[in-house]
Amino acid sequence: MITYTEEKIFTKKQVEELFLSVDWLSGRYPDRLFKALLASETVITAWDGDELVGLCRVLDDTSMMAYINYVLVRPSHQGSKIASRMLSIVKDKYKDYLYIEVMLEDRTKVPFYEKNGFKVMEDGKGMLIRNLEIK
Repeated sequence: MITYTEEKIFTKKQVEELFLSVDWLSGRYPDRLFKALLASETVITAWDGDELVGLCRVLDDTSMMAYINYVLVRPSHQGSKIASRMLSIVKDKYKDYLYIEVMLEDRTKVPFYEKNGFKVMEDGKGMLIRNLEIK
């Protein structure tokens, strides 16, 4: 049985292993990642017993905008609706905000987010600066 919580009860090692399990760059910077998650307004985690199997991080401005920064599920648990359940928790928590946004680096994920109620911003384009040389 999968359980969900907003309590930040995860360890640095658990977070690192989860991110590396899906080959996300953030997992290579466990100190920074752990610090960032602890400082984030909302971090929803999914647990299979004592194993961290999913995580969703949301940044918000307290009233208008909530930005979903991470949604990831360990490969062994993908297809179990864990990501959809975490998004449902986010949508409920932020239902009074004007916007809940997510920026996808991988367009193949669009159908998943559409299935969960999100719409593609036809006139929008995501932009970023990636400072990979920072250690």
